[in-house]
Amino acid sequence: MTDATPPTEHTADGAPDYDTMTRDIADVPAVEVITTVAVHLLSAAAVNLGLDKPDSEHKDLDEARKLITALAGLVTASATEISSFHAAPLRDGLKSLQLAFREASIVPDEPGQGPGEKFTGPVFG
Repeated sequence: MTDATPPTEHTADGAPDYDTMTRDIADVPAVEVITTVAVHLLSAAAVNLGLDKPDSEHKDLDEARKLITALAGLVTASATEISSFHAAPLRDGLKSLQLAFREASIVPDEPGQGPGEKFTGPVFG
């Protein structure tokens, strides 16, 4: 089997085998879990900012604000744990989202009041 994702194990009655699934997640390094969650937050925020495709009609700044703030908290809190190698690109992506949010806002937030800026400090372009 060439797929890196193993099939979900099931018990005799067809229910998922949570013991096996728990053991599988325990084998995943923390840095991989953290960066995967960060990439999901980053991607969801980008979509909510309308950055997913040219002339995107989908834009929800309230949702984007929440996702960017969560991403900022995660990146800030985990930066020393995941090393600069992993944290630097996440910080760059976060800053890009914060700047895109400021640009998309009709009434921009005051410096230091934008999404995630309570964790990162004021973001300037």
